[in-house]
Amino acid sequence: MSMPLYKNARSSMQWTQLQQLAKQEWSIAALFSQDESRTQRYSAQTGALYMDYSKQCIDDKVITNLLDLANSSDLGKRITDLMQGMTINTSEERAALHTALRLPEGAKLQVGSQNVTADVHNSLAQVERLSQRIRSGNWRGFSGKAITDVINIGVGGSDLGPLMAATALDEWADTEIVVHFVSNMDGSQLDNLLKRLNAETTLFIISSKSFGTVDTLSNAKTALSWLLVTALLRAGTQESVLRRHFIGISANSVKMSAWGIHPEHQLQLWDWVGGRFSLWSAIGLAIAIRIGMSQFRELLAGAHSMDMHFATADFKGNLPVLLGLLAVWNSTFLHIHAHTVLPYDGRLSYLPSYLTQLEMESNGKSVTHSGEQVDYDTCPILWGEIGSNAQHAFYQLLHQGTQHVSCDFIACVRHYNDDAQNASLQHQHELSLANCLAQSRVLAFGNDAVANIAASCDADKYKHYRGNQPSTTLLIDELTPHSLGALVALYEHKVYVMASIWDINPFDQWGVEMGKQMAESVYQSLQQDNNSPFDTSTNQLLAHIRQLS
Repeated sequence: MSMPLYKNARSSMQWTQLQQLAKQEWSIAALFSQDESRTQRYSAQTGALYMDYSKQCIDDKVITNLLDLANSSDLGKRITDLMQGMTINTSEERAALHTALRLPEGAKLQVGSQNVTADVHNSLAQVERLSQRIRSGNWRGFSGKAITDVINIGVGGSDLGPLMAATALDEWADTEIVVHFVSNMDGSQLDNLLKRLNAETTLFIISSKSFGTVDTLSNAKTALSWLLVTALLRAGTQESVLRRHFIGISANSVKMSAWGIHPEHQLQLWDWVGGRFSLWSAIGLAIAIRIGMSQFRELLAGAHSMDMHFATADFKGNLPVLLGLLAVWNSTFLHIHAHTVLPYDGRLSYLPSYLTQLEMESNGKSVTHSGEQVDYDTCPILWGEIGSNAQHAFYQLLHQGTQHVSCDFIACVRHYNDDAQNASLQHQHELSLANCLAQSRVLAFGNDAVANIAASCDADKYKHYRGNQPSTTLLIDELTPHSLGALVALYEHKVYVMASIWDINPFDQWGVEMGKQMAESVYQSLQQDNNSPFDTSTNQLLAHIRQLS
């Protein structure tokens, strides 16, 4: 399949106009004073998600030019090509079909000789079959006891996606089976778990697209050794341990079989699924085990609803398009090089880490599709934290530091049931929501956000709040599997919009691959000596490392 050609917006008239607009003095407070209807005009909604972007440094001229810039970059065609499975991952010559993972049954998508929809739903049927066996207690360990704990071993997207979603939706869990997540190569996470879990009732999911990732396989090897110690003492065998205690998820069935994963317990991925876009696939098995397949399908349905909005809504009211264009405006034109994600909901504690990978691994690029070096800023540095924690950590820099930072505030309008038993929790939720809305005001308006403190701040300069930090507020009616799916898909498509304007490929990660290769090279060099440096003193190891460098 031939790779599509798109226009590069860098040479467009709108790009030049936006550069000129960015030079003017922007004051969010002044923009609000000039327009009483600003909040209504600079907002959009789809389904359970409402987006208020009125506290961005924008006016109608900026929005018009950003929308025209989107058209000049062939964004509409790029969206269509994404959905239809065109070869948009140009450096790896493949499609990027994470949207196909949440297509409903009955939808049809054929890419080359592959019936994508049929393959996806066959895989989901396997996820349902295996998760139901585990949840029902029918999956037994080598000693005949039912599984009580599941450990998902993965790294990057194979860890962050399922960890984020399973944590966010844990109140939807309807099973006593506990799901754990292990990713750290040094073994510390796994060690802490193995000390307190029962080998006879613990199941491992090995998630690795290539089934060659050293981080994941080193943890898997340790897990197997731990199981065998117990199994062999109780007349178990390696074959029974491998068959009853391991599930593999990968695009490489040969390597899964060679490792010892039973064919019936192998779940398929495809080369067109990027790790950071894979939680919708069999990688989401851990989520399905915890909340059930019906709720997992609701997660997929929520993401699909955002896909349809992205593909069909006019750009003027298209949430992913607007969110992506605002990010480009801030990073490329206003030169705001930092962005923070601030969810005011403890259930979304892992969302900032998930989005850090999604955005920075996708758009941390400096070469266009045609191989040219960019001469403009692309992805900002992204980080975040639960809002209440962040207020007592890095908000000091946001309010009074020297760095310009753009922010996303995320909150749920409704949470606890409105009854007497939950009255205290409801009060806490309202307090959190009030903090979310208040902080965005102070960041935007500075001293003027609260009139009675303005004079005090003017007198004591160390109390001065400069304001003018741009932010977007995303309100979710209620956190459910469906609304979470829509929220995550919103950010996936935001990333694609940004990449389209910058004309970069968001679906490869060659920088990550180089790091892996170098680590393997250093490891092999360290192992060449008969006296392994890992068995020597720290000084000897350091001397060996200096030799390598």
